Amino acid sequence: MGDGMRILLVDDEPALRELLRVTFESAEVTVDEAGSAAEAEGRIRAARPDVVVLDVLMPVVSGVELCRRLKAQPDTRDLPIVLLTGSDLDETADADALVRKPFSPLELLAVVERLATASSPSPLGVPRAIADDEEELLLYARDLRHLLGVERRQRALLERSYLETVTALATALEWKDTGTHDHSQRVVRYALELLAAVEPGYAQRERGIEYGFRLHDVGKIGIPDEILLKPGSLTPAERMQMEQHTLLGEEILGGVALLQGAGLDIVRSHHERWDGTGYPDGMRGPETPLGARVFAVADALDAMTSDRPYRRALPWSEARAEIAAESGRQFDPVVVEAFHDTEPLLYAAFCETVAA
Repeated sequence: MGDGMRILLVDDEPALRELLRVTFESAEVTVDEAGSAAEAEGRIRAARPDVVVLDVLMPVVSGVELCRRLKAQPDTRDLPIVLLTGSDLDETADADALVRKPFSPLELLAVVERLATASSPSPLGVPRAIADDEEELLLYARDLRHLLGVERRQRALLERSYLETVTALATALEWKDTGTHDHSQRVVRYALELLAAVEPGYAQRERGIEYGFRLHDVGKIGIPDEILLKPGSLTPAERMQMEQHTLLGEEILGGVALLQGAGLDIVRSHHERWDGTGYPDGMRGPETPLGARVFAVADALDAMTSDRPYRRALPWSEARAEIAAESGRQFDPVVVEAFHDTEPLLYAAFCETVAA
Protein backbone atom coordinates (compact mmCIF):
# COMPACT_ATOMS: atom_id res chain seq x y z
CA MET A 1 0.00 0.00 0.00
CA GLY A 2 2.92 2.36 -0.48
CA ASP A 3 4.24 2.41 3.07
CA GLY A 4 7.35 4.57 3.22
CA MET A 5 6.98 5.85 -0.33
CA ARG A 6 7.89 9.53 -0.75
CA ILE A 7 7.17 11.80 -3.71
CA LEU A 8 8.61 15.28 -4.29
CA LEU A 9 6.28 17.71 -6.12
CA VAL A 10 8.14 20.59 -7.76
CA ASP A 11 6.14 23.54 -9.11
CA ASP A 12 6.18 27.29 -8.54
CA GLU A 13 2.36 27.43 -8.35
CA PRO A 14 1.07 26.63 -4.82
CA ALA A 15 -2.41 25.85 -6.15
CA LEU A 16 -1.10 23.19 -8.52
CA ARG A 17 1.03 21.68 -5.75
CA GLU A 18 -2.09 21.40 -3.59
CA LEU A 19 -3.98 19.78 -6.46
CA LEU A 20 -1.20 17.25 -7.01
CA ARG A 21 -0.91 16.56 -3.30
CA VAL A 22 -4.60 15.74 -3.01
CA THR A 23 -4.24 13.41 -6.01
CA PHE A 24 -1.84 11.30 -3.94
CA GLU A 25 -3.35 11.68 -0.46
CA SER A 26 -5.63 8.65 -0.77
CA ALA A 27 -2.67 6.52 -1.86
CA GLU A 28 -0.94 6.67 1.55
CA VAL A 29 2.14 8.39 0.10
CA THR A 30 4.35 10.91 1.88
CA VAL A 31 4.31 14.06 -0.26
CA ASP A 32 7.00 16.74 -0.09
CA GLU A 33 6.93 20.03 -2.02
CA ALA A 34 9.29 22.55 -3.57
CA GLY A 35 8.50 25.82 -5.29
CA SER A 36 11.73 26.18 -7.28
CA ALA A 37 14.62 24.19 -8.68
CA ALA A 38 16.97 25.38 -5.94
CA GLU A 39 14.49 24.37 -3.24
CA ALA A 40 13.97 21.00 -4.92
CA GLU A 41 17.72 20.27 -4.97
CA GLY A 42 17.90 21.09 -1.28
CA ARG A 43 14.96 18.77 -0.52
CA ILE A 44 16.56 15.95 -2.48
CA ARG A 45 19.85 16.35 -0.62
CA ALA A 46 18.04 16.36 2.72
CA ALA A 47 15.87 13.31 2.01
CA ARG A 48 15.95 11.51 -1.32
CA PRO A 49 12.43 10.86 -2.65
CA ASP A 50 11.30 7.75 -4.52
CA VAL A 51 9.91 9.81 -7.43
CA VAL A 52 10.12 13.48 -8.46
CA VAL A 53 7.03 14.99 -10.14
CA LEU A 54 8.36 18.08 -11.87
CA ASP A 55 6.58 20.88 -13.74
CA VAL A 56 8.34 22.00 -16.91
CA LEU A 57 7.59 25.74 -16.76
CA MET A 58 9.25 27.36 -13.76
CA PRO A 59 11.09 30.69 -13.44
CA VAL A 60 14.89 30.99 -13.21
CA VAL A 61 15.58 27.28 -13.76
CA SER A 62 13.04 25.34 -15.82
CA GLY A 63 11.89 21.83 -15.08
CA VAL A 64 13.71 20.59 -18.17
CA GLU A 65 16.99 22.10 -16.99
CA LEU A 66 16.53 20.74 -13.46
CA CYS A 67 15.85 17.29 -14.91
CA ARG A 68 19.11 17.48 -16.91
CA ARG A 69 21.01 18.52 -13.80
CA LEU A 70 19.67 15.63 -11.75
CA LYS A 71 20.32 13.09 -14.50
CA ALA A 72 23.88 14.40 -14.94
CA GLN A 73 24.84 13.82 -11.30
CA PRO A 74 25.96 10.33 -10.23
CA ASP A 75 23.96 10.31 -6.99
CA THR A 76 20.66 11.33 -8.64
CA ARG A 77 20.94 10.00 -12.21
CA ASP A 78 18.78 6.98 -11.32
CA LEU A 79 16.15 9.08 -9.50
CA PRO A 80 12.80 8.58 -11.33
CA ILE A 81 11.45 11.86 -12.73
CA VAL A 82 8.01 12.60 -14.15
CA LEU A 83 7.75 15.81 -16.19
CA LEU A 84 4.38 17.63 -16.28
CA THR A 85 3.80 19.85 -19.30
CA GLY A 86 0.97 21.69 -20.98
CA SER A 87 2.81 21.97 -24.30
CA ASP A 88 4.36 19.64 -26.85
CA LEU A 89 7.96 18.84 -25.92
CA ASP A 90 10.38 17.68 -28.59
CA GLU A 91 12.49 16.11 -25.88
CA THR A 92 11.94 14.88 -22.33
CA ALA A 93 15.40 15.90 -21.02
CA ASP A 94 16.02 12.25 -20.14
CA ALA A 95 12.97 12.20 -17.86
CA ASP A 96 11.56 8.77 -17.08
CA ALA A 97 8.01 9.77 -18.01
CA LEU A 98 6.07 12.68 -19.49
CA VAL A 99 2.50 13.50 -18.44
CA ARG A 100 0.61 16.13 -20.41
CA LYS A 101 -1.83 18.58 -18.86
CA PRO A 102 -4.69 18.29 -18.32
CA PHE A 103 -3.86 14.86 -16.98
CA SER A 104 -6.00 12.11 -15.53
CA PRO A 105 -5.41 11.56 -11.80
CA LEU A 106 -5.34 7.80 -12.39
CA GLU A 107 -2.86 8.24 -15.23
CA LEU A 108 -0.47 10.13 -12.98
CA LEU A 109 -0.91 7.61 -10.17
CA ALA A 110 -0.17 4.77 -12.54
CA VAL A 111 2.97 6.46 -13.89
CA VAL A 112 4.34 7.11 -10.42
CA GLU A 113 3.45 3.58 -9.38
CA ARG A 114 5.36 2.12 -12.31
CA LEU A 115 8.44 4.28 -11.69
CA ALA A 116 8.53 3.83 -7.92
CA THR A 117 8.89 0.08 -8.13
CA ALA A 118 8.56 -2.52 -10.80
CA SER A 119 8.54 -5.48 -8.44
CA SER A 120 5.71 -4.69 -6.05
CA PRO A 121 2.31 -4.58 -7.70
CA SER A 122 0.04 -1.67 -6.91
CA PRO A 123 2.23 0.00 -4.26
CA LEU A 124 -0.03 3.01 -4.29
CA GLY A 125 -3.14 1.00 -3.65
CA VAL A 126 -4.61 1.81 -7.07
CA PRO A 127 -4.65 -1.38 -9.15
CA ARG A 128 -5.03 -0.66 -12.85
CA ALA A 129 -7.81 -3.23 -13.03
CA ILE A 130 -10.10 -1.04 -10.96
CA ALA A 131 -9.26 2.17 -12.79
CA ASP A 132 -12.70 2.27 -14.34
CA ASP A 133 -14.66 5.35 -15.42
CA GLU A 134 -16.53 5.61 -12.13
CA GLU A 135 -13.36 5.65 -10.04
CA GLU A 136 -11.73 8.21 -12.29
CA LEU A 137 -14.81 10.43 -12.08
CA LEU A 138 -14.66 10.28 -8.28
CA LEU A 139 -10.99 11.27 -8.33
CA TYR A 140 -11.71 14.16 -10.67
CA ALA A 141 -14.54 15.35 -8.42
CA ARG A 142 -12.33 15.16 -5.33
CA ASP A 143 -9.50 17.08 -7.00
CA LEU A 144 -11.85 19.70 -8.40
CA ARG A 145 -13.48 20.22 -4.99
CA HIS A 146 -10.09 20.68 -3.40
CA LEU A 147 -8.88 23.06 -6.11
CA LEU A 148 -12.02 25.17 -5.79
CA GLY A 149 -11.34 25.43 -2.05
CA VAL A 150 -7.77 26.56 -2.76
CA GLU A 151 -8.97 29.19 -5.20
CA ARG A 152 -11.57 30.49 -2.74
CA ARG A 153 -8.92 30.87 -0.03
CA GLN A 154 -6.56 32.64 -2.40
CA ARG A 155 -9.33 34.96 -3.58
CA ALA A 156 -10.31 35.75 0.01
CA LEU A 157 -6.69 36.55 0.88
CA LEU A 158 -6.41 38.85 -2.12
CA GLU A 159 -9.67 40.62 -1.31
CA ARG A 160 -8.71 41.02 2.34
CA SER A 161 -5.31 42.42 1.38
CA TYR A 162 -6.91 44.90 -1.02
CA LEU A 163 -9.52 45.95 1.51
CA GLU A 164 -6.95 46.36 4.27
CA THR A 165 -4.93 48.64 2.01
CA VAL A 166 -7.93 50.73 1.00
CA THR A 167 -9.19 50.86 4.60
CA ALA A 168 -5.80 52.16 5.71
CA LEU A 169 -6.02 54.88 3.05
CA ALA A 170 -9.56 55.75 4.13
CA THR A 171 -8.47 55.96 7.77
CA ALA A 172 -5.58 58.24 6.85
CA LEU A 173 -8.00 60.40 4.88
CA GLU A 174 -10.38 60.58 7.82
CA TRP A 175 -7.60 61.72 10.14
CA LYS A 176 -6.84 64.51 7.68
CA ASP A 177 -10.48 65.40 7.15
CA THR A 178 -11.75 65.24 10.75
CA GLY A 179 -8.67 64.74 12.93
CA THR A 180 -10.04 61.43 14.22
CA HIS A 181 -11.07 57.95 13.08
CA ASP A 182 -14.08 57.89 15.42
CA HIS A 183 -16.42 58.91 12.61
CA SER A 184 -16.10 55.62 10.74
CA GLN A 185 -16.48 53.59 13.93
CA ARG A 186 -19.68 55.38 14.91
CA VAL A 187 -21.26 55.58 11.51
CA VAL A 188 -20.74 51.85 10.82
CA ARG A 189 -22.37 51.00 14.15
CA TYR A 190 -25.27 53.36 13.49
CA ALA A 191 -25.80 51.95 10.00
CA LEU A 192 -25.69 48.30 11.08
CA GLU A 193 -28.18 48.92 13.91
CA LEU A 194 -30.53 50.77 11.55
CA LEU A 195 -30.23 48.13 8.84
CA ALA A 196 -30.98 45.33 11.30
CA ALA A 197 -34.14 47.17 12.35
CA VAL A 198 -35.28 47.82 8.76
CA GLU A 199 -34.47 44.39 7.33
CA PRO A 200 -33.12 41.77 9.75
CA GLY A 201 -30.50 39.49 8.26
CA TYR A 202 -29.70 41.75 5.31
CA ALA A 203 -26.13 42.45 6.42
CA GLN A 204 -25.47 38.71 6.78
CA ARG A 205 -26.75 38.03 3.25
CA GLU A 206 -24.77 40.90 1.70
CA ARG A 207 -21.19 40.27 2.85
CA GLY A 208 -19.79 43.50 1.42
CA ILE A 209 -22.24 45.91 2.96
CA GLU A 210 -20.21 46.63 6.11
CA TYR A 211 -17.19 47.42 3.94
CA GLY A 212 -19.39 49.78 1.93
CA PHE A 213 -20.34 51.58 5.15
CA ARG A 214 -16.70 51.77 6.23
CA LEU A 215 -15.29 52.89 2.89
CA HIS A 216 -18.10 55.20 1.80
CA ASP A 217 -15.89 58.29 1.52
CA VAL A 218 -12.75 56.68 0.09
CA GLY A 219 -13.25 58.73 -3.08
CA LYS A 220 -12.31 61.87 -1.15
CA ILE A 221 -8.71 60.72 -1.65
CA GLY A 222 -9.07 62.34 -5.09
CA ILE A 223 -10.46 65.66 -3.84
CA PRO A 224 -7.92 68.54 -3.47
CA ASP A 225 -7.15 69.58 0.12
CA GLU A 226 -8.18 73.19 -0.52
CA ILE A 227 -11.71 71.92 -1.16
CA LEU A 228 -11.78 69.02 1.28
CA LEU A 229 -10.49 71.09 4.21
CA LYS A 230 -12.09 74.42 3.36
CA PRO A 231 -13.59 75.88 6.58
CA GLY A 232 -16.22 78.00 4.82
CA SER A 233 -18.93 77.34 2.25
CA LEU A 234 -17.95 75.82 -1.07
CA THR A 235 -18.47 77.64 -4.35
CA PRO A 236 -20.71 75.97 -6.93
CA ALA A 237 -17.63 74.76 -8.84
CA GLU A 238 -16.02 73.44 -5.66
CA ARG A 239 -19.22 71.69 -4.63
CA MET A 240 -19.47 70.05 -8.04
CA GLN A 241 -15.91 68.77 -7.63
CA MET A 242 -16.61 67.55 -4.08
CA GLU A 243 -19.63 65.62 -5.30
CA GLN A 244 -17.37 63.63 -7.59
CA HIS A 245 -16.05 61.70 -4.57
CA THR A 246 -18.90 59.18 -4.80
CA LEU A 247 -17.97 58.28 -8.38
CA LEU A 248 -14.25 58.27 -7.57
CA GLY A 249 -14.92 55.90 -4.67
CA GLU A 250 -16.90 53.56 -6.89
CA GLU A 251 -14.04 53.54 -9.40
CA ILE A 252 -11.40 52.86 -6.72
CA LEU A 253 -13.34 49.94 -5.26
CA GLY A 254 -14.88 48.63 -8.46
CA GLY A 255 -12.40 45.78 -8.80
CA VAL A 256 -13.06 44.29 -5.35
CA ALA A 257 -15.35 41.30 -5.79
CA LEU A 258 -16.49 41.41 -2.16
CA LEU A 259 -17.94 44.90 -2.63
CA GLN A 260 -19.88 44.16 -5.80
CA GLY A 261 -23.56 44.85 -5.31
CA ALA A 262 -24.72 46.32 -2.00
CA GLY A 263 -21.28 47.48 -0.82
CA LEU A 264 -20.49 49.42 -3.99
CA ASP A 265 -24.05 50.83 -4.08
CA ILE A 266 -23.39 52.55 -0.75
CA VAL A 267 -20.16 54.12 -1.97
CA ARG A 268 -21.89 55.55 -5.05
CA SER A 269 -25.34 56.41 -3.69
CA HIS A 270 -24.99 57.46 -0.02
CA HIS A 271 -25.70 61.12 -0.95
CA GLU A 272 -28.95 60.39 -2.81
CA ARG A 273 -32.12 61.84 -1.24
CA TRP A 274 -35.61 60.42 -0.89
CA ASP A 275 -37.06 63.41 -2.82
CA GLY A 276 -34.71 62.91 -5.79
CA THR A 277 -32.53 66.00 -5.25
CA GLY A 278 -29.39 64.12 -4.20
CA TYR A 279 -26.35 63.07 -6.23
CA PRO A 280 -24.81 61.61 -8.35
CA ASP A 281 -27.88 60.09 -10.08
CA GLY A 282 -30.85 61.99 -8.64
CA MET A 283 -32.57 58.77 -7.56
CA ARG A 284 -36.00 59.16 -5.99
CA GLY A 285 -37.59 57.16 -3.19
CA PRO A 286 -36.92 53.41 -3.23
CA GLU A 287 -34.86 53.74 -6.44
CA THR A 288 -31.93 54.33 -4.11
CA PRO A 289 -30.52 51.01 -2.80
CA LEU A 290 -31.54 50.13 0.75
CA GLY A 291 -28.01 50.22 2.16
CA ALA A 292 -27.48 53.74 0.83
CA ARG A 293 -30.82 54.93 2.26
CA VAL A 294 -29.90 53.52 5.66
CA PHE A 295 -26.42 54.98 5.51
CA ALA A 296 -27.75 58.44 4.62
CA VAL A 297 -29.43 58.65 8.03
CA ALA A 298 -26.42 57.19 9.89
CA ASP A 299 -23.99 59.56 8.16
CA ALA A 300 -26.17 62.63 8.72
CA LEU A 301 -26.61 61.73 12.39
CA ASP A 302 -22.88 61.52 12.94
CA ALA A 303 -22.15 64.63 10.87
CA MET A 304 -24.57 66.69 12.93
CA THR A 305 -23.30 65.42 16.29
CA SER A 306 -19.58 65.81 15.43
CA ASP A 307 -17.38 68.89 15.20
CA ARG A 308 -16.63 70.01 11.66
CA PRO A 309 -14.17 72.64 10.37
CA TYR A 310 -17.12 74.96 9.61
CA ARG A 311 -19.25 74.45 12.76
CA ARG A 312 -19.47 72.92 16.22
CA ALA A 313 -21.37 69.70 16.89
CA LEU A 314 -25.12 69.94 17.47
CA PRO A 315 -26.72 68.46 20.59
CA TRP A 316 -28.17 64.97 20.09
CA SER A 317 -31.71 66.32 20.58
CA GLU A 318 -31.32 68.79 17.72
CA ALA A 319 -29.96 66.10 15.44
CA ARG A 320 -32.92 63.88 16.32
CA ALA A 321 -35.35 66.67 15.47
CA GLU A 322 -33.62 67.40 12.17
CA ILE A 323 -33.79 63.75 11.10
CA ALA A 324 -37.49 63.63 11.95
CA ALA A 325 -38.11 66.84 10.01
CA GLU A 326 -36.41 65.44 6.89
CA SER A 327 -38.48 62.25 6.81
CA GLY A 328 -39.92 61.95 3.31
CA ARG A 329 -37.62 64.66 1.98
CA GLN A 330 -33.98 63.82 2.57
CA PHE A 331 -34.57 60.47 4.26
CA ASP A 332 -36.59 57.31 3.71
CA PRO A 333 -39.52 57.45 6.20
CA VAL A 334 -39.06 53.75 7.01
CA VAL A 335 -35.44 54.35 7.99
CA VAL A 336 -36.41 57.38 10.08
CA GLU A 337 -38.92 55.20 11.91
CA ALA A 338 -36.16 52.66 12.50
CA PHE A 339 -34.01 55.48 13.86
CA HIS A 340 -36.65 56.27 16.49
CA ASP A 341 -36.94 52.57 17.39
CA THR A 342 -33.19 52.12 17.77
CA GLU A 343 -32.31 55.54 19.19
CA PRO A 344 -31.28 54.20 22.65
CA LEU A 345 -28.75 51.85 21.00
CA LEU A 346 -27.45 54.59 18.71
CA TYR A 347 -27.09 57.06 21.56
CA ALA A 348 -25.23 54.47 23.63
CA ALA A 349 -22.79 53.95 20.75
CA PHE A 350 -22.34 57.71 20.48
CA CYS A 351 -21.62 58.04 24.22
CA GLU A 352 -19.10 55.17 24.10
CA THR A 353 -16.97 56.77 21.41
CA VAL A 354 -17.20 60.24 22.93
CA ALA A 355 -16.12 58.89 26.32
CA ALA A 356 -13.22 56.99 24.74
